[in-house]
Amino acid sequence: MMTKVGFLPEETSSFVGRRAELARLEASLATRRMTTLIGSGGVGKTRLAVRAARAAADRYPDGAWWADLSPLYDDALLLPTVSDAVGLADHTLRMPVEALCEWLGDKRLLLVLDSAEHLRAPCSHLLAELLTTSPGLTVLVTSRQPLGTRGEHAVRVQPLPVDGAPDALQLFEDRLRAGDPRAGLDAPGDRAAAADICRRLEGIPLAIELAAAGIGRHTVTQLATRIGTRFDAPAGADDLTASRLDLLADDSLWPRRHRTLRTTIGWSHELCTPLERLLWARLTLLRTDFDEEVAREVCTGGPLTPGEVDRALQGLVAQSVVQRDGTRYRMLDTLREYGRMWLGELGEERAAADRHAASFLGLARRAHDGWTGPDQVSWYHKIADTHLDLCAALDHLLAHDVAGAQEMAGRVGFFWACCGHLSEARGYAQRALDAGPVDGPHRTRLQWVLGVAALLQGDFATAEKYGALCTAIALYDRDDEGMLGATYLSGLTQLMTGEPAAALEAAERVLRMTETAPSDGTVSESASREEVSEPVASLSEPGGDTAPVEFPCEPGGDLSPLESAHRLRCRLITVFALTALGRLTESGRAAAALRRSCERGGEFWTRSYADYQLALIALLQGRPEASATHARAMLAGKHRLRDSFGIALGLDILAAAIAARGAGAQAARVYGTGHAYWRMVGHPQRGTPELGPVRETCELQARAAVGDEAYQRAFERGQADNAEVGLAAALRSELEL
Repeated sequence: MMTKVGFLPEETSSFVGRRAELARLEASLATRRMTTLIGSGGVGKTRLAVRAARAAADRYPDGAWWADLSPLYDDALLLPTVSDAVGLADHTLRMPVEALCEWLGDKRLLLVLDSAEHLRAPCSHLLAELLTTSPGLTVLVTSRQPLGTRGEHAVRVQPLPVDGAPDALQLFEDRLRAGDPRAGLDAPGDRAAAADICRRLEGIPLAIELAAAGIGRHTVTQLATRIGTRFDAPAGADDLTASRLDLLADDSLWPRRHRTLRTTIGWSHELCTPLERLLWARLTLLRTDFDEEVAREVCTGGPLTPGEVDRALQGLVAQSVVQRDGTRYRMLDTLREYGRMWLGELGEERAAADRHAASFLGLARRAHDGWTGPDQVSWYHKIADTHLDLCAALDHLLAHDVAGAQEMAGRVGFFWACCGHLSEARGYAQRALDAGPVDGPHRTRLQWVLGVAALLQGDFATAEKYGALCTAIALYDRDDEGMLGATYLSGLTQLMTGEPAAALEAAERVLRMTETAPSDGTVSESASREEVSEPVASLSEPGGDTAPVEFPCEPGGDLSPLESAHRLRCRLITVFALTALGRLTESGRAAAALRRSCERGGEFWTRSYADYQLALIALLQGRPEASATHARAMLAGKHRLRDSFGIALGLDILAAAIAARGAGAQAARVYGTGHAYWRMVGHPQRGTPELGPVRETCELQARAAVGDEAYQRAFERGQADNAEVGLAAALRSELEL
């Protein structure tokens, strides 16, 4: 969720009590750089951290940002998770920790790391580096134990008071009404019974919530009797449950309360039907939020039919074992740990991991097939949002099904490259290639992913190498899609290294070779070889083919079939190359036709770059109003895809269009926001070589319009804006200064 200056989780239920703790936290955050909330599982550390961070957020100009570490099964995922949390999508070859330190170096923000206990050593090491290099950084951590980082201030979180304060009873009643708005403590003896329940559960919030969820199957008085019977039993009477839950934390710390929570979770487990218990165990393989479809794919088997999964899932929601938010579900870390113990007891760990990996391999296949279609944005978000599950599935497949891992790494790699997970895309593709022999499209795809990731990191030599390899393999395999993909990679590399003529020739040749039906956007060989008088010149003196021609972008009478993602991207190379060669009329027509093809199929990624080219062409032809319109269309598409690199490019071209209209201060502010996005991807300004003169002209025009001092003020304001706020301002047709 977006706060005023950052991202924090939604509070989906009432917050009860904790005034004294919030006051201590406010003071600690104001005076100390690192505060760790420590306490047993289920005591309410996460809810307290959310509320404290929300209250403090306005004090941090660069935001309050949240990283949930509970799903991380490998410390190698710590850095990417924290980088994602603070908005860094690094596109460089630097060490990830170096990029993160640089990104945070001049920022004043609050970083919250939730559930760090299982990564104490790597978290402590990372935070030591970040706090040393980022003087404006404040850190709030939740953990069952202190991390041991130098300068750490530990604040112990106790359960809610049960004597002399209404907090625990209020929580019980709130959760009771949340499950059933008609429920309450109105019957004779209910309030006293509820107070007794809270005392028995020692004010532990998670235990109270689980108990309140059991009211659907008992009255409050019956529930108090059952809980009392269990808690009054002699030590060892529940050895089976206790022995499993002993692993939840170190019993030398808070032993009585851990016994209380263990007993409560075990009691909740007993209230579940056998199929609900089985589902509880199987769901623990999921690292991220999930929907019913994923639950069915991962958990169906044996007595759990798809229909039984649906019914058992709703049963777990009713008992607060699983939390529901709209159509999404998640399980608290403490309850997930208990389910994982049962999964081991049942001997199902390998079978469950196999189902999990198969489910996410299926997701990768469907996303790959749906990339060109109308659900492209949805698939893009699914891949981004299930990143940890995809990594877990790939790790399992690399150990147990190499062919599946090779297919999956190839299919998901381009999504990861677009999401900014370049290190993961490159690393998993390389591991998959090294894991064993692979032939055909899967090999081409893996090498293509390696090349694209290298290209986006600025490693042009590696990108050129893999472009040539992909071309040779695709020719040998007679793989049209492989040829189109290889040409896109090689062509983009040639464009970035100043060889547009070679890129155009190769793209046209492969488009002809692989053409199965007439296309509305392929530039004909005769048209592509027309002579031009001179290459693209400066904005002030457009040269070559610069007649102010409008290029319609609305769907016309084109009835050609939908094209594959690789073919659309290959056509994009021709558009970029024609623009770089100064053949703007041809480029504009090809870009407009390409945009229509994308629009017809619901494709946004290539369409956004077609808009970008139309913006650049209009600018070079002296039509700044049209250029700004196309630039904003590109930015809207890239924002939907969360593509920070594309947004940075789009803001630069929008700033140039605004400067060409004479609005120097507005251009400077947009240019400043663009600079913030370039920093977000870890690069100085990038793009094909012809963009350099465009940017220089933009700045000169803007400075001339308002003067150096006003330009600098507006630029710094755009640079200092929260990125989302700055982008929203740029998308408005008239910026408020």
